[in-house]
Amino acid sequence: MSRRHALVTGGAGFIGSHLVDKLLDRGFEVTVLDCLLPQVHGDAEMAADGWPIYLNPEARRIKGNILDDGVFESSLTGVTHLVHLAASVGVGQSMTNIVDYTRNNTMATAVVLDVLSRCQHSVERMAVASSMSVYGEGEYRSASTQGSLAPPPRTQEQLQHRAWELTRSDGKMTEALEPVATKEGKPLHPASIYAINKRDQEEMCLTVGRALGIPTVALRLFNAYGSRQALSNPYTGVAAIFISRLLNGEPPLVFEDGEQKRDFVHVGDVAEAFATVLESDKRVWEAFNVGSGQSVTVNSIARTLARLLRKNIAPQVLDKYRVGDIRHCFADISRIEKEFEFKPRQEFDDGMEELIRWVVTARKPVDRSASSLAELTRGRMVV
Repeated sequence: MSRRHALVTGGAGFIGSHLVDKLLDRGFEVTVLDCLLPQVHGDAEMAADGWPIYLNPEARRIKGNILDDGVFESSLTGVTHLVHLAASVGVGQSMTNIVDYTRNNTMATAVVLDVLSRCQHSVERMAVASSMSVYGEGEYRSASTQGSLAPPPRTQEQLQHRAWELTRSDGKMTEALEPVATKEGKPLHPASIYAINKRDQEEMCLTVGRALGIPTVALRLFNAYGSRQALSNPYTGVAAIFISRLLNGEPPLVFEDGEQKRDFVHVGDVAEAFATVLESDKRVWEAFNVGSGQSVTVNSIARTLARLLRKNIAPQVLDKYRVGDIRHCFADISRIEKEFEFKPRQEFDDGMEELIRWVVTARKPVDRSASSLAELTRGRMVV
C-alpha cells in the first residue's frame, strides 16, 4: 500500500486534533494547517512552539490562513487525503459577524476547491465538515396525517408570544407537531449565516469533488462534545459553555424554556466517522448525518453537568429566543451505518464524564457568556 498522507485544515482544533490522533494511529502521515484563531485558542495552554499542548507531536504543523496566497497550495505536497474542518463556528455570532463568517467559511472553501481544480496535486479522497444546522428545523410528525413534515421556521409573532413548539394548522384546527429523527433527505432550511455557510461548503465540495473525480463525503455533525473543547469561547459547544459558567459559580444560561431537543455526539465518535469515510474505497459524493441517534434536552445537559461537577446550580431559563436557533433537531444515523458500517460507541453519561475529567486538568475557563449575550442583544439577535 502506498503511503497515505492526510492534510487536516483546522487540525489544531477540538475535532481536528482528535482526528489527527486517530489517523496517526491508523498509519497515516498527517499535516495540520491551522491559523490558530485567538477566539478558539486564546485561553488554551500552548506549548513553547505556539501550538496547543494536546496536539500530537507526530503531526507536521503549518500555521497559516487558507485565504492567504499560496498557503493552501503549498500545504498539499504529497497529500492523498484531505479533511476540511477549518471554519468559524457559532450560530449566534454568525448573525452579527456576517462578512467574517462568509469569508472564513464559504470563501476559504472556494480557495481550497479552486486550488484542487487548477493545480497539480495527489488528493484522491476528501471529507468536509458540515453541520446539522443546515436542516434548520429538524423533521417532525403530524399525528393527524401520520406523515413526516419539514416545517418552516417559527414566525416572529409566535416567538414573541413565547409559544416555542412547532404547530400545524389547516384552518380548522391547530395541532402540535412531534419531533422525530431527521434524515438526510429532509429539505434544507438554514436559519443562520453559519448554517448557510455550511450548506454552501458541503454543496461546493460535493459538486467540485464529483467534477474532479475525487470521492467526497460531507459529514453533517450534530452537537459534538468532549475533551479539548474551547471552554472560554462563548459561541460554540453548549456543553463547554455551560461548564465555563458552572466552574465560575454561575448558572448556565438557557434560551427559550430549555426543552429544545438536540443530539450530542462524542468527539471520539466524530473522529472515528471521519477516519472511516477516509479509509473507505467507496466512490461516493454524498452527505451523511453523524450523531448519537439519541435526543436530550438542553435543560438535561445543564443538570447533568452540574451534577458531575458537584455544583448545586440550576440553569437560568431566559425565556428568550436567539435569532438563528431552531427548536428540535436530532439525527437519524441509519444512512452512514448502512453505507460505511459506522456506529457511534460512546454512551452519553460516559462521554460527559470524560469531558469533566479533562476539564479538571485544563486551565480554568474565562466565562464570557454575559459579554456574548450583550453583543447579541445589541445586534438585535435576542428576542
